[in-house]
Amino acid sequence: MRLQALCTIVFAILLLSFVAFGDDDNHVPARHNEATVAQLQAEMASGRLTSEELTSEYITRILSLDRGVVGVNAVIQLNPDALDMARTADELRRHGHVLGPLHGIPVLLKDNIDTGDKMQTTAGSFVLFGVPALRDSTVAANLRAGGAVILGKTNLSEWANFRSFESISGWSGRGGQTNNPYGIDRNPCGSSSGSGAAASANFATVSLGTETDGSVVCPANANGVVGIKPTVGLTSRAGVVPISHTQDTVGVHGRTVADAAATLGVIQSRTFDGRDPATGGVPLGWRGRFSRPNIPKDYTQFLDPNGLRGARIGVTRVGLNGFDPFVPTPAPVSAAIEAAFKALSAAGATVIDLDAAGFTFAPASGEFGILLYDFKNDVQAYFASRVGVPVAGGTLADAIAFNNAHADVEMPFFNQDIFDLAESLNTTDPNAPQNPGLFGGTSYNAALDLDQAAGVSMDNALKQFNLDAVVSATDNPAWATDLIFGDHFIFGTSGLAAGPGYPIVQVPAGMVFGVPLGISFFGTAFSEPTLIKLASGFEAATQVRAHNLPTFARTVPFDHITGPSLLHPPRDLKSSPASQRQSPLAAPTHSDHEQERRRPHHM
Repeated sequence: MRLQALCTIVFAILLLSFVAFGDDDNHVPARHNEATVAQLQAEMASGRLTSEELTSEYITRILSLDRGVVGVNAVIQLNPDALDMARTADELRRHGHVLGPLHGIPVLLKDNIDTGDKMQTTAGSFVLFGVPALRDSTVAANLRAGGAVILGKTNLSEWANFRSFESISGWSGRGGQTNNPYGIDRNPCGSSSGSGAAASANFATVSLGTETDGSVVCPANANGVVGIKPTVGLTSRAGVVPISHTQDTVGVHGRTVADAAATLGVIQSRTFDGRDPATGGVPLGWRGRFSRPNIPKDYTQFLDPNGLRGARIGVTRVGLNGFDPFVPTPAPVSAAIEAAFKALSAAGATVIDLDAAGFTFAPASGEFGILLYDFKNDVQAYFASRVGVPVAGGTLADAIAFNNAHADVEMPFFNQDIFDLAESLNTTDPNAPQNPGLFGGTSYNAALDLDQAAGVSMDNALKQFNLDAVVSATDNPAWATDLIFGDHFIFGTSGLAAGPGYPIVQVPAGMVFGVPLGISFFGTAFSEPTLIKLASGFEAATQVRAHNLPTFARTVPFDHITGPSLLHPPRDLKSSPASQRQSPLAAPTHSDHEQERRRPHHM
C-alpha cells in the first residue's frame, strides 16, 4: 500500500515537470475557467484546443491550487492514464469520430465509484486500499464509451458520511479534509465534498458524486455549483460503494445547468443494466403505482432561459427556521432565501405558498432504519467484488475490526457508531420486528411503506396545486470546518426526495457572508426534463454563479474581523465617556444558548 501511495506522489511530481504552466500572474491556468462543455467542444472542433491541452491545464491547476499553498484538497488521486485518454480522444476527433457531448472533456469521479484502471476506489478508507477495482462501474464505462477523459478521483466524507453520527463533512482517513474554494476555512459539505469543491474550483469541467440523502445537493449548495441528483435507478449504482440500494444514486456537479444536463445524458442507463436491477424499474415512491417511462437520450434539449415563464412553483419553508430553536437561521440567510423565492416570480413563475395553503409533506420516517438494514447487506455484496484489499470478500464486521485495529488513522476525530448500529441488526428477514425508533415502524418492510408514502405526498402536492415543481432552500451556507466538534447543519431539505428516490436539481441562488446559498427544484420520479427546464430558467434570470466566482480566500468572512489598532484608536473614541467606561477591545459576551443539536450528516 505504501508503494502505491508513493507512486501516486511521484506521478504528481513528474507531471509538474512537463505540463505547461498557465496564463495568469500566478502561473495557474485560468484560460478555460468557467468554460462550458459546449464552448470547449466548439474550441476542440475548430482545432483551437485539444483535449490533451485542456487536460494538462486542469492537472496543472489541481497541482497548483489543490495541493499547493491554497489547499482545496478536493482531488484524492490523479489518473496516470488521463493524458493518454486525452490523446486518444484527439486522435479520434482528427479522424472524424466524436463519441458524444463529453468527448475529450475531463471529468472527476468521487472516490466511491469504481474505475477498472490504476486508480484506487476506497470511499476514503484504507479498508478498501490495495488492488484497484477489477472493472469499471457502469457510469465510468459510460464515460469511457462517450469519449470522456477520466481525470481522477475526488475526496469525500469517509464512507459517504455513514460511519458515525459525529462525522465531519469532507474528511476521510485516506484523503484528509477537503476545503471550500469560496473560503478555505469553510466546509464543502458532504459526502460528495471533493466533487462539489473540484467543480467549483475549475479542476475539471464536470464531476460525479453520489447521493443517498443530500450528498450531491449539499456540496452543490456550499460550493456554488449546480447539482443534479437523479431519480434512483436512472443512473446505475453497479460498481459504486453502497449505502442503500433503495436510495443511492449517482449524480453530477457542474458550473452550469447545461453542463450537468449534458453529463447526465452520458452517464444514465436508458435501458436495463443487468448489474443494477433498479435500472429496469422505478424508485420506491412509484412502487406498485407507475411503470418506468421512456428515458430521453439528451437532457440539453430541455434547457430554456425562459423556463420559469408560465410555470407553477410550490414553495415550502418548512424547517428553514432551523432544526434547533436555540440555533435559529440567521436573518441574512433568511433574507437571501426570500430574495431567491421572489426571483422565481420575477422570472415569470406563479408561486404558491404550500405552507400557507395548509399542505403538509409526509416525512420519510422509515429512512434511517432502511439505510442501516440495506448497508449491512449491500456493503457485503460490494466487498465480494473486490480483491487485494483488507475487506475483500468480507463483511461489515470485518470493516469494523479493521477500523478498531487502525484507529489512529481511521478514527482520530470520530468513531464508527453507525457501523456498529448497522452490524447489530437482524438483516435476514425484512418482516422481522425492529427498533421502531430506528425504523419508524415494526419492520424493514413497514419502513419501506412509510417512505413510499413520502413519495405519494410529493405527488399529491404536485397534483393538488397543479405544480411543475416544489422549491425550497437547499441547505444553510457553509460553516467553518471544525474537526473537534463536527458539522453545523441548521437546515436541509433533501429529505423531501431522499426516501421515495425522487430527483432534485440544485442551483446557486445567492451569497451570504461571502459563501453561496442555493435552492432546490423537486419533482416526481423521472421529472428531470421539467426540473432542468425550470432550473435553467432560474439560472438565466439570476446568474448568481457567474457574478460570484470563488476567491480561494483563506477565511470567510474576510472583512470586519480585525481589531482596532492599539497605537491609533479612532479619534472619536479617545475622549468619549463611553470609552472611559469600557475598552473598545473588550471581548463580546456569548449567549448561553450557543449550542447545536447534532443530526445525521448528508450521505
